[in-house]
Amino acid sequence: MTLSPSPSIDLAETASGKNASTENFPVGSALIRPDLRRHVHAFYAFARAADDISDHPLIDAQVKIARLDKFAATLTDPANFEILPAVGLRESLKETGVPPKHSLDLLTAFKRDATQLRYRDWDDLIDYCNYSASPVGRHVLALHGIGETAWKANDALCNALQIINHIQDCADDYRELDRVYIPQDMLAANGGNTLDLSHEASSIGLGKTLQAMLDRVEPMLAEARNLPRFVPDWRLKCETSVICVLAERLVALLRKRDPLSDDVKLGKLSIIGATLTGVVRAWF
Repeated sequence: MTLSPSPSIDLAETASGKNASTENFPVGSALIRPDLRRHVHAFYAFARAADDISDHPLIDAQVKIARLDKFAATLTDPANFEILPAVGLRESLKETGVPPKHSLDLLTAFKRDATQLRYRDWDDLIDYCNYSASPVGRHVLALHGIGETAWKANDALCNALQIINHIQDCADDYRELDRVYIPQDMLAANGGNTLDLSHEASSIGLGKTLQAMLDRVEPMLAEARNLPRFVPDWRLKCETSVICVLAERLVALLRKRDPLSDDVKLGKLSIIGATLTGVVRAWF
Protein backbone atom coordinates (compact mmCIF):
# COMPACT_ATOMS: atom_id res chain seq x y z
CA MET A 1 0.00 0.00 0.00
CA THR A 2 1.30 3.45 -0.90
CA LEU A 3 0.96 6.18 1.71
CA SER A 4 -0.15 9.54 0.39
CA PRO A 5 1.57 12.49 2.05
CA SER A 6 -0.80 14.45 4.28
CA PRO A 7 -1.24 18.09 3.25
CA SER A 8 1.01 20.62 4.96
CA ILE A 9 -0.46 23.05 7.49
CA ASP A 10 -0.36 26.76 6.72
CA LEU A 11 1.65 28.44 9.48
CA ALA A 12 1.09 31.97 8.17
CA GLU A 13 -1.59 32.72 10.76
CA THR A 14 0.82 32.20 13.64
CA ALA A 15 3.95 33.69 12.07
CA SER A 16 5.35 36.46 14.28
CA GLY A 17 7.53 38.05 11.63
CA LYS A 18 10.64 37.31 13.68
CA ASN A 19 13.61 35.80 11.89
CA ALA A 20 17.30 35.11 12.42
CA SER A 21 18.19 38.76 11.81
CA THR A 22 15.97 39.94 14.70
CA GLU A 23 17.54 37.68 17.32
CA ASN A 24 19.90 38.98 20.02
CA PHE A 25 22.61 36.53 19.05
CA PRO A 26 23.91 35.23 15.71
CA VAL A 27 22.03 32.35 14.08
CA GLY A 28 23.93 30.43 11.41
CA SER A 29 26.27 33.38 10.88
CA ALA A 30 29.21 33.57 8.50
CA LEU A 31 31.35 32.10 11.28
CA ILE A 32 29.54 28.77 10.96
CA ARG A 33 31.02 26.27 8.49
CA PRO A 34 29.38 26.89 5.09
CA ASP A 35 28.28 23.27 4.70
CA LEU A 36 26.50 23.36 8.07
CA ARG A 37 24.72 26.71 7.81
CA ARG A 38 21.68 25.32 6.03
CA HIS A 39 21.32 22.71 8.77
CA VAL A 40 21.47 25.42 11.45
CA HIS A 41 18.85 27.37 9.49
CA ALA A 42 16.64 24.26 9.23
CA PHE A 43 16.76 23.89 13.01
CA TYR A 44 16.04 27.59 13.49
CA ALA A 45 13.06 27.50 11.09
CA PHE A 46 11.58 24.60 13.05
CA ALA A 47 12.14 26.34 16.39
CA ARG A 48 10.85 29.69 15.15
CA ALA A 49 7.61 28.25 13.77
CA ALA A 50 6.96 26.26 16.96
CA ASP A 51 7.82 29.21 19.21
CA ASP A 52 5.45 31.45 17.26
CA ILE A 53 2.61 29.06 18.06
CA SER A 54 3.43 28.92 21.77
CA ASP A 55 3.67 32.73 21.91
CA HIS A 56 0.50 33.50 19.97
CA PRO A 57 -1.76 35.55 22.27
CA LEU A 58 -5.08 34.49 20.71
CA ILE A 59 -4.75 30.70 20.53
CA ASP A 60 -6.08 28.48 23.34
CA ALA A 61 -3.43 26.61 25.32
CA GLN A 62 -4.74 23.16 24.42
CA VAL A 63 -4.86 24.09 20.73
CA LYS A 64 -1.24 25.21 20.98
CA ILE A 65 -0.24 21.89 22.51
CA ALA A 66 -2.11 19.93 19.84
CA ARG A 67 -0.36 21.86 17.10
CA LEU A 68 3.04 21.39 18.71
CA ASP A 69 2.33 17.66 18.95
CA LYS A 70 1.98 17.74 15.17
CA PHE A 71 5.50 19.18 14.94
CA ALA A 72 6.78 16.17 16.88
CA ALA A 73 4.74 13.73 14.79
CA THR A 74 6.04 15.19 11.54
CA LEU A 75 9.62 15.26 12.80
CA THR A 76 9.62 11.59 13.75
CA ASP A 77 7.40 10.04 11.04
CA PRO A 78 8.88 9.88 7.51
CA ALA A 79 5.38 9.52 6.05
CA ASN A 80 4.09 12.71 7.68
CA PHE A 81 4.31 16.01 5.78
CA GLU A 82 1.94 18.18 7.85
CA ILE A 83 4.47 20.70 9.20
CA LEU A 84 6.90 21.88 6.53
CA PRO A 85 9.60 23.23 8.92
CA ALA A 86 9.54 19.84 10.67
CA VAL A 87 9.90 18.08 7.32
CA GLY A 88 12.91 20.26 6.54
CA LEU A 89 14.51 19.53 9.90
CA ARG A 90 13.73 15.82 9.56
CA GLU A 91 15.65 15.73 6.30
CA SER A 92 18.51 17.64 7.93
CA LEU A 93 18.66 15.16 10.83
CA LYS A 94 18.69 12.26 8.40
CA GLU A 95 21.56 13.79 6.44
CA THR A 96 23.68 14.78 9.43
CA GLY A 97 22.91 11.93 11.82
CA VAL A 98 21.99 14.35 14.63
CA PRO A 99 19.32 12.79 16.89
CA PRO A 100 15.88 14.45 17.19
CA LYS A 101 16.10 14.65 21.00
CA HIS A 102 17.26 18.28 21.06
CA SER A 103 14.41 19.35 18.78
CA LEU A 104 11.85 17.39 20.79
CA ASP A 105 13.17 18.94 24.01
CA LEU A 106 12.43 22.35 22.53
CA LEU A 107 8.84 21.30 21.91
CA THR A 108 8.59 20.30 25.57
CA ALA A 109 9.52 23.87 26.52
CA PHE A 110 7.10 25.41 24.04
CA LYS A 111 4.24 23.25 25.33
CA ARG A 112 5.15 24.33 28.85
CA ASP A 113 4.92 27.95 27.69
CA ALA A 114 1.33 27.28 26.66
CA THR A 115 0.26 26.41 30.19
CA GLN A 116 2.85 27.59 32.74
CA LEU A 117 2.66 31.34 33.32
CA ARG A 118 4.70 31.64 36.53
CA TYR A 119 7.98 30.18 37.89
CA ARG A 120 8.24 29.44 41.59
CA ASP A 121 11.99 29.85 42.06
CA TRP A 122 15.36 29.83 40.30
CA ASP A 123 15.47 26.04 40.02
CA ASP A 124 12.06 26.04 38.35
CA LEU A 125 13.32 28.61 35.83
CA ILE A 126 16.54 26.69 35.14
CA ASP A 127 14.54 23.51 34.57
CA TYR A 128 12.58 25.36 31.89
CA CYS A 129 15.81 26.69 30.34
CA ASN A 130 17.19 23.15 30.20
CA TYR A 131 14.48 22.46 27.62
CA SER A 132 14.11 25.87 25.98
CA ALA A 133 17.76 26.91 25.64
CA SER A 134 20.34 24.17 26.25
CA PRO A 135 19.07 21.99 23.37
CA VAL A 136 19.82 24.76 20.87
CA GLY A 137 23.53 24.72 21.66
CA ARG A 138 23.60 20.95 21.99
CA HIS A 139 22.16 20.62 18.50
CA VAL A 140 24.78 22.95 17.02
CA LEU A 141 27.54 21.08 18.85
CA ALA A 142 26.21 17.77 17.52
CA LEU A 143 26.29 19.15 13.98
CA HIS A 144 30.01 19.71 14.53
CA GLY A 145 30.57 16.25 15.98
CA ILE A 146 31.00 17.54 19.55
CA GLY A 147 29.44 15.48 22.33
CA GLU A 148 28.57 15.67 26.00
CA THR A 149 31.99 16.85 27.20
CA ALA A 150 30.97 20.35 26.13
CA TRP A 151 27.46 20.28 27.55
CA LYS A 152 28.21 21.87 30.94
CA ALA A 153 29.70 25.01 29.38
CA ASN A 154 27.15 24.98 26.57
CA ASP A 155 24.21 24.76 28.95
CA ALA A 156 25.62 27.58 31.08
CA LEU A 157 25.87 29.81 28.02
CA CYS A 158 22.53 28.93 26.48
CA ASN A 159 20.61 29.21 29.76
CA ALA A 160 22.29 32.53 30.53
CA LEU A 161 21.25 33.85 27.12
CA GLN A 162 17.68 32.72 27.75
CA ILE A 163 17.50 34.47 31.12
CA ILE A 164 19.01 37.65 29.68
CA ASN A 165 16.26 37.56 27.07
CA HIS A 166 13.64 37.00 29.78
CA ILE A 167 14.86 40.12 31.57
CA GLN A 168 14.91 42.19 28.38
CA ASP A 169 11.36 41.15 27.50
CA CYS A 170 9.86 40.88 30.98
CA ALA A 171 7.35 43.70 30.48
CA ASP A 172 6.17 42.54 27.04
CA ASP A 173 5.87 38.93 28.18
CA TYR A 174 3.60 40.03 31.02
CA ARG A 175 1.54 42.57 29.13
CA GLU A 176 1.01 40.48 26.00
CA LEU A 177 0.95 36.91 27.36
CA ASP A 178 0.55 37.21 31.15
CA ARG A 179 3.76 35.17 31.28
CA VAL A 180 6.35 35.90 33.98
CA TYR A 181 9.73 34.19 34.00
CA ILE A 182 10.94 36.15 37.03
CA PRO A 183 11.12 33.71 39.97
CA GLN A 184 8.21 34.50 42.25
CA ASP A 185 10.13 33.86 45.48
CA MET A 186 12.91 36.27 44.47
CA LEU A 187 10.37 38.93 43.55
CA ALA A 188 8.53 38.57 46.85
CA ALA A 189 11.76 38.58 48.87
CA ASN A 190 12.69 41.94 47.35
CA GLY A 191 9.30 43.47 48.05
CA GLY A 192 8.20 43.34 44.43
CA ASN A 193 4.95 42.26 42.85
CA THR A 194 3.99 40.83 39.48
CA LEU A 195 1.83 43.90 38.88
CA ASP A 196 5.03 45.99 38.89
CA LEU A 197 5.61 44.70 35.36
CA SER A 198 2.66 46.74 34.13
CA HIS A 199 4.32 50.04 35.09
CA GLU A 200 6.37 52.33 32.87
CA ALA A 201 9.47 51.88 35.03
CA SER A 202 10.69 49.23 37.45
CA SER A 203 9.73 49.53 41.09
CA ILE A 204 12.48 49.27 43.67
CA GLY A 205 11.50 45.67 44.40
CA LEU A 206 11.41 44.64 40.75
CA GLY A 207 14.68 46.41 40.05
CA LYS A 208 16.40 44.58 42.91
CA THR A 209 15.03 41.28 41.63
CA LEU A 210 16.32 41.83 38.11
CA GLN A 211 19.74 42.72 39.52
CA ALA A 212 19.66 39.57 41.66
CA MET A 213 18.91 37.52 38.55
CA LEU A 214 21.90 39.10 36.79
CA ASP A 215 24.02 38.20 39.85
CA ARG A 216 23.19 34.56 39.14
CA VAL A 217 23.75 34.88 35.41
CA GLU A 218 27.33 36.14 35.79
CA PRO A 219 28.75 32.84 37.22
CA MET A 220 26.99 31.04 34.38
CA LEU A 221 28.83 33.22 31.88
CA ALA A 222 32.11 32.54 33.69
CA GLU A 223 31.48 28.81 33.11
CA ALA A 224 30.44 29.53 29.52
CA ARG A 225 33.85 31.04 28.73
CA ASN A 226 35.20 27.48 28.84
CA LEU A 227 33.09 26.42 25.87
CA PRO A 228 35.53 27.42 23.08
CA ARG A 229 38.11 25.07 24.62
CA PHE A 230 35.91 22.10 23.74
CA VAL A 231 35.42 23.24 20.15
CA PRO A 232 38.06 22.10 17.63
CA ASP A 233 36.36 23.81 14.68
CA TRP A 234 37.90 27.29 14.53
CA ARG A 235 34.76 28.88 13.14
CA LEU A 236 32.52 27.61 15.92
CA LYS A 237 35.24 28.38 18.47
CA CYS A 238 35.09 32.03 17.38
CA GLU A 239 31.29 32.06 17.25
CA THR A 240 30.88 30.74 20.80
CA SER A 241 33.47 33.19 22.08
CA VAL A 242 31.72 36.10 20.37
CA ILE A 243 28.37 35.08 21.86
CA CYS A 244 29.92 35.01 25.33
CA VAL A 245 31.17 38.57 24.91
CA LEU A 246 27.80 39.75 23.56
CA ALA A 247 26.09 38.22 26.60
CA GLU A 248 28.53 39.89 28.99
CA ARG A 249 27.91 43.27 27.38
CA LEU A 250 24.16 42.82 27.59
CA VAL A 251 24.44 42.01 31.29
CA ALA A 252 26.49 45.18 31.80
CA LEU A 253 23.86 47.17 29.91
CA LEU A 254 21.01 45.67 31.94
CA ARG A 255 22.89 46.67 35.10
CA LYS A 256 22.50 50.31 34.04
CA ARG A 257 19.24 50.46 32.12
CA ASP A 258 15.65 49.58 32.98
CA PRO A 259 14.01 47.08 30.60
CA LEU A 260 10.58 48.50 31.45
CA SER A 261 11.42 52.01 30.29
CA ASP A 262 14.15 51.27 27.71
CA ASP A 263 14.60 48.95 24.76
CA VAL A 264 17.80 47.41 26.13
CA LYS A 265 19.75 46.17 23.12
CA LEU A 266 23.33 46.47 21.94
CA GLY A 267 24.12 49.05 19.26
CA LYS A 268 26.00 48.27 16.07
CA LEU A 269 29.33 49.59 17.35
CA SER A 270 29.04 47.53 20.51
CA ILE A 271 28.24 44.42 18.46
CA ILE A 272 31.24 45.02 16.21
CA GLY A 273 33.47 45.54 19.23
CA ALA A 274 32.13 42.40 20.90
CA THR A 275 32.75 40.42 17.72
CA LEU A 276 36.37 41.52 17.49
CA THR A 277 36.94 40.91 21.20
CA GLY A 278 35.35 37.48 20.99
CA VAL A 279 37.43 36.38 18.01
CA VAL A 280 40.65 37.44 19.75
CA ARG A 281 39.60 35.86 23.07
CA ALA A 282 38.84 32.55 21.33
CA TRP A 283 42.56 31.95 20.86
CA PHE A 284 43.79 32.99 24.29
